[in-house]
Amino acid sequence: MEQKILSKVLSQIKHGSLQLTFWDGAARSFGSGSPSISVRLQNPGILGKAIRNPSLVFGEAYMNGDIELASPLKDVIAFAELNPLDLEFARRWGRRHGRNQNKKSKQAKYIAHHYDIGNDFYALWLDPTMSYSCAYFTSATASLETAQRQKTEHLLRKLQLKPGMQLLDIGSGWGYLLVAAAKQFKVKGLGVSLSREQVDYAQALAKREGVDKLVTFKYLNYQDIPPTQKFDRIVSVGFFEHVGRNNLADYFGALDRHLAPNGISVLHSITHQAESPIDPWIDKYIFPGGYIPSVRETTSLIAKHGFYQYDYENLGQHYGLTIERWLDNYERHKLKIINMYDERFYRMWRLYLIGAMMTFKTGSSSLSQWTIKKGQDPAWPLTREHLYR
Repeated sequence: MEQKILSKVLSQIKHGSLQLTFWDGAARSFGSGSPSISVRLQNPGILGKAIRNPSLVFGEAYMNGDIELASPLKDVIAFAELNPLDLEFARRWGRRHGRNQNKKSKQAKYIAHHYDIGNDFYALWLDPTMSYSCAYFTSATASLETAQRQKTEHLLRKLQLKPGMQLLDIGSGWGYLLVAAAKQFKVKGLGVSLSREQVDYAQALAKREGVDKLVTFKYLNYQDIPPTQKFDRIVSVGFFEHVGRNNLADYFGALDRHLAPNGISVLHSITHQAESPIDPWIDKYIFPGGYIPSVRETTSLIAKHGFYQYDYENLGQHYGLTIERWLDNYERHKLKIINMYDERFYRMWRLYLIGAMMTFKTGSSSLSQWTIKKGQDPAWPLTREHLYR
């Protein structure tokens, strides 16, 4: 039965070929032509599970060493991106993965799962600004640090900051953007995060950079910011993906509460073209409770909450370049990471980074930046020249 279901699922391959070798040496081929990839299953228990939930089981098998890849991992993932399979038949036969529900009571736990695993770990492969989001490459050969600083400048220009303004950073990470805004524009800022390690690091950064009287970082759910507190500008970089599909409208409700009249907000988020559920392996091991929003549902919510969209940009190519550099750094520190955690952890994060990189390289994921405003503005710049000064 499992073999028949496997044949039905893999017969859908339209681009390239898959050579699948079983634990007993038997082999089967699916599809034809290039790209061609080769995978060996080491454990007979994998097959039935893989039919029920291929992404989750492939990820766990790779982490545990239960599959052997004769092809580079990035090629295997690119192959999967080229051949999205209809798995409804297999899912009816098996059991669906129970996804993590994104409730407010669980959000701190979900954020800590990903971000509170050690600043020393992230420092190994992020750039010195500790920016953990898509960089902005004015040249494909730019260094990661240069591109991250360019990203911050790009965002700050979109916010059109002026001295004395109040700036809120939702999901403020390790604090570089808010500190840079305070240093460059003399704004006053609040950064909120549910990662204790990030908040402690960001507060120390603000003090080292001499702006701790201008900016504050708090361990706080953005939904718990006092409702009467208003900001001239609100920015969120790489946080919207953690909100959860059922809570997307709540995010824009918070913007509506806290953004002052005529205020500007910039939202920077990974997006898909259409709505799709979170990958079950990502949900279980990397971003529990997360959801990658679609461009259309986000744009609809912007309008529904009375905001006006003044600028949109897709930086998906930039994210592919960003993760490529993260991966290079990560793999250079393989032995150190294994000593800090273990080999299973190293393989888990390597799979995550390569998988994420390939979704941008193949175009199945995008990086969206929206600039929105509370109210119409007839004085808005006629061109985008102010972004490239």
